[in-house]
Amino acid sequence: MKRLENKVAVITGGSGGIGSATARIFLDEGAKVLLVDLDEGNLKEVVADLGSGDVSYFVADVSKDDDTKQYIHAAVERYEKIDIVFSNAGVEGVVQPLTEYPEDVFDMVLAVNLKGVWLSIKHSFPVMEKNGGGSIIIASSVAGLKGSRNVVAYAASKHGVVGVMRSAALEGASMKIRVNTIHPGPVGNRMMRSLEAGYVPGAAEEAKKAIEKEMPFGRYVKCEEVGQLALFLASDESSIITGATYVLDGGLST
Repeated sequence: MKRLENKVAVITGGSGGIGSATARIFLDEGAKVLLVDLDEGNLKEVVADLGSGDVSYFVADVSKDDDTKQYIHAAVERYEKIDIVFSNAGVEGVVQPLTEYPEDVFDMVLAVNLKGVWLSIKHSFPVMEKNGGGSIIIASSVAGLKGSRNVVAYAASKHGVVGVMRSAALEGASMKIRVNTIHPGPVGNRMMRSLEAGYVPGAAEEAKKAIEKEMPFGRYVKCEEVGQLALFLASDESSIITGATYVLDGGLST
């Protein structure tokens, strides 16, 4: 039997590198998947690339309460239930010293990365409770466990979701809902390309090489590696695990 047989998963940030890689892994393990993101064109491309009748998409702004209600409702309407939520949508903001960081960007980063996570939990809890439980996986970062220069909003948001996770894990336990965070190091995706360009304007490749040198394994995390950890936390193999922080960073934080 496949590890996610008869399970329904919602993945926010579904058209990004981590979201789409995780969707493919979940589908291969028997899940039905709803991808949520802002850009319908990108979502259509990802769904077409996945090539499965068990995946669909919904366009939504995860920072909006009504949009969150709608994508949760869409998942239930299409697939009858929700067993897994991978709250993965996130934005990096800009690379600036905190004294120069734009207020509007700070607000936007916290709205997507932190408020969006809270809303996903708020509206999935009642659905999962009716279904007898479930697993909520939150994409944080190593920046959610330690300080990071010049990305104050991102670091604050990723620290914040740990607090949300721990509170939600305690409140969800009586409903058999597990809540955990994943903390990747630098991942080889669009977000890191943006950050590299911000760290060393005009020399992004040099920035990448410098970051890789700091990593004991000498390379970035792969999107698929994040997806494999999400698979474990989504599956019944982790049925006793809740309130935990999982780091996958090639030893960077060590």
